[in-house]
Parts: sequence; structure tokens; C-alpha cells
Amino acid sequence: MQIVDAALADAARRSGTWLACRPGCTQCCVGAFAISQLDAERLRAGFDQLTKDDPARASRVMERVRESVSRIAADFPGDIHTGILDDSPEAQEHFETFANDETCPVLDPETGMCDLYASRPMTCRVFGPPVRSEDGLGVCELCYHGANEEEIAACEMFLDTEDLENSLTSQAEAQTGQQGSTIVAFALLH
Repeated sequence: MQIVDAALADAARRSGTWLACRPGCTQCCVGAFAISQLDAERLRAGFDQLTKDDPARASRVMERVRESVSRIAADFPGDIHTGILDDSPEAQEHFETFANDETCPVLDPETGMCDLYASRPMTCRVFGPPVRSEDGLGVCELCYHGANEEEIAACEMFLDTEDLENSLTSQAEAQTGQQGSTIVAFALLH
């Protein structure tokens, strides 16, 4: 996490005002996305700490988690008992449109802030600055208005953590006995 957070800080510094991400900006908090078992473990550890530090806030998070699961369970492209996403091509295709309007249950609707920000998944940590993928250089649609392609590329977030993340995810899967991806709501429910 420290490597990714440092890369984010560097990209944010180079991006300046083009990076619109600020506390209270919640567009990236809407829509279910897959997370690893390592991310799930981080979320659960963060939730356990929140339960100790602020039981009332933790209770509100868990209430939102249960409400979210009740809304999406019938259409969940995976096992609702384990929260593990099915990795078949059909299920993956279904996931592309699954729960796109579902707000993350960790988002506090009153403050617009993430109640588990320090424990947020990798997807959340890298959203906003330009990140390269097999589809090219992707950015949040709210960011980099007025910047040309070269200026955007100059702000690219460089990550060399895939091997480390995969190794740590394998360790988390071995430790928990859960293999495969899940989503935030099911990670916190199980």
C-alpha cells in the first residue's frame, strides 16, 4: 500500500489542478467492482479497527453493507453465500453491467467520505490519475479537462507492484481459505 500511495502522491503532485479528486468527490464510489481477497482482508481489518474506535460509525457502515447486499444479491454473478464472483466468461460479462448504480456501502452518504479510507482497495487507491492498462492510458472523466494527451501522459501513475500484490493476494487466499474476487459489500458481510 505504501508503494501505491507514494506513486499516487507523485502523480497527484505532477497533475496539479487537473486532478479533480478531493474529499467529498464520490463519482468513483458508485458501481460495484471486483476486489481481491487481499483487499477484502484489508477492508475487514479496517472495519475491525473502526468497530473499536467508533462503534456507532461501524454500525452505520454495517447497516449500509446489509442494505446493499439485500438490493444486489438476487442478481449477483457469483455465490451469495461466500461472496465470491463466478469467473466464467458469462458471469464476467454480466458483471460489466451489474450494480453500476450501487453506491459503495463504505461511503458515508452524509459526509461524502469513505469510512474505511485507510483500508480502501487498490482500485480506489489508483483511481483518478492516468493509469496505463491494456486499453491504454485511463483517467477519471472528471479530471484533466483542458490537458492534451502529452500533458496527461506526463502525469501517469507508475506502478510496479503487480508481482508483489499477486504474492500477497495468494497469501491472503491461503490464510482465509477464500479464493477469487469479491466486492466490497460481500467482503464486509462475510
